[in-house]
Amino acid sequence: MRRLILATFLFAAGLANAAEAVPTPAPVDVPDTMAERVKPCVACHGLEDRVGRDAYYPRIAGKPKGYLFNQLRSFRDGLRYYRPMTLLLANMTDQYLLEMAAYFSTLKQPFPPPERMAASPAQIKLARQLIHQGDPARQIPACVQCHGNELMGTAPFIPGLLGLPRIYMIAQFGAWQNGGLIRGQTADCMSEIAKRLTSEETNAVAAWLAAQSVPENSGPAATLPVEMARRCGSIVQNATVQ
Repeated sequence: MRRLILATFLFAAGLANAAEAVPTPAPVDVPDTMAERVKPCVACHGLEDRVGRDAYYPRIAGKPKGYLFNQLRSFRDGLRYYRPMTLLLANMTDQYLLEMAAYFSTLKQPFPPPERMAASPAQIKLARQLIHQGDPARQIPACVQCHGNELMGTAPFIPGLLGLPRIYMIAQFGAWQNGGLIRGQTADCMSEIAKRLTSEETNAVAAWLAAQSVPENSGPAATLPVEMARRCGSIVQNATVQ
């Protein structure tokens, strides 16, 4: 019995000495910067576009501040639903979302190379018609009216259309057509426009856009045409971008 007690004592003493021998990690000095705070965002929306297990994570660097703010607020408020985003943003204030949007809008990251053209000559012609002239008979405006002549968006609320994968744009068209993007808005202009397009047209437009190079030193257009600002008022409704 004495031997057992002695052995137990020696074993415990050995553990204590081993614990004392392990150095205590030095405290990590984490900088209090927005870059540090948004690292959970960058885990998915990194330097390059990524395809995840259950969703596509698009590029957010360099997109207009107002557009990013609207999307963040829609996720937080349940108007646009993707559970990880909703949980991540649940307790954030409008002011903090504005700060996040401002940070990502100023990031400059290289765009991916254009994709190989996945459209026939007839589809290319159709895509160019819709992108540059639209279809007035069906009240479909040209893409350039909202997204700018260079298709790089319009400050501060309209995103660019170049540098995005074809499959992502097709999925976005489908979501607009089926009400799967912004819920609870009775008159969203992009949803109305998308519902007037056929599957052939959305596929052609997505293929053409994905095959275009991003112009050097390009950026969002300065203002939205008055006609489109009136038609797409829901984009800027209740937005408080400063």
